[in-house]
Amino acid sequence: MRFRIVAYQQQQVVTLALDAASFDDARAQARERGIDIVSIRQQWHWFAQRRRKEPPLDLVLFSQELRSLLEAGLSLIEALTTLSRKELNGTRRQLIDVLIRQLREGKPFSTALRAFPAIFPPLYIALAAASEQTGDLAGSLGRFIDYRTQMDQARKRVVSAAIYPALLLGVGGLVVVFLMTYVVPRFSRIYEEFGSNLPLMSRLLMEWGGLLDAYGLEILLGLVFFAMLATYLVRQTRHRQGVLHWLLGLKWLHGLRSRFRIYALARFFRTLGLLQREGIPITTALGLARELLDEDGRVALDHVVLDIRAGIALSGAMEKYDLAPPVAAELLKVGEKAGNVGEKMIRIADFYDEEIARWSEWFLKLFEPLLMLTIGLFIAFVVVLLYLPIFELAGTL
Repeated sequence: MRFRIVAYQQQQVVTLALDAASFDDARAQARERGIDIVSIRQQWHWFAQRRRKEPPLDLVLFSQELRSLLEAGLSLIEALTTLSRKELNGTRRQLIDVLIRQLREGKPFSTALRAFPAIFPPLYIALAAASEQTGDLAGSLGRFIDYRTQMDQARKRVVSAAIYPALLLGVGGLVVVFLMTYVVPRFSRIYEEFGSNLPLMSRLLMEWGGLLDAYGLEILLGLVFFAMLATYLVRQTRHRQGVLHWLLGLKWLHGLRSRFRIYALARFFRTLGLLQREGIPITTALGLARELLDEDGRVALDHVVLDIRAGIALSGAMEKYDLAPPVAAELLKVGEKAGNVGEKMIRIADFYDEEIARWSEWFLKLFEPLLMLTIGLFIAFVVVLLYLPIFELAGTL
């Protein structure tokens, strides 16, 4: 990132530009140069940044490399220095250099990571803080790598399952748009002389074609505007969550809503299990995993935390507020008796992931042919309406 600094130097006010990983890093660089800062702000060059956008830090790769260096016997500062030297990306190198500088100032690793919340999630920081108590940062990094790998695999299964239906829907939609915006208007000109002799559905279709023929540009600009607005709103997290919550609230999507909840619970229990295995207190772990649930789940989780603080067992509290279905609740009870709740939570997440995989495979086997049939029938319906007047004319000859 580039920062614009207004400073007082050599008895005059000067303006400088610095490349730094954060505001704190920019201030530190200015202090090292003996500059008295008057004001500092980030420079935004939107078009230039889009052209020269550097890839963000790959957290899994960074953790793998750091873990390997730590296991080889290097200290944390030595390992980070090695990663900084091999890094060709300027922004990532600056970020690692800031971490090294804060470690040399005596700050814990977890505190240094907190300066970059957009790069290091709370879970990562919590694992680093837990490793500072045990002295096993390499082990914590290994468990985080396994966690992210499993989460990514579950996400990839869902995305891969949706690729073909999305492609089919896109191609079918383009064919329908071509028929409705190019073919229908041209047929409407041919059938103008038929007037009211056309069948009702054909007449409505021809009226749509005439409307497009007369106001096609205005309609196109309006559709483009609404598409851009919808894209902007969907990209905003709060709007995307609101739309998703509304869709899942529809009665005819009850089955999809239950599967989405199972998917969210799988991520929730996997995160809890990882934090429990690191020895993080259960109330703290629940707070870190809270964002993985929807709004209703967060409200229920707040009640669970209150019950736990009141002395109620975790399994009982989560079953009470419907965050642990019967099978999960029984596994949690077994884990509480055996003292391995974290392991049981991981097992619950594996069980739910397997259930989602089986359901996705079944759903796609049913959905794909139904989607093809629906698109084919709609296209055939439009084509029949277009040629129906010709058939009737031929029958009168």
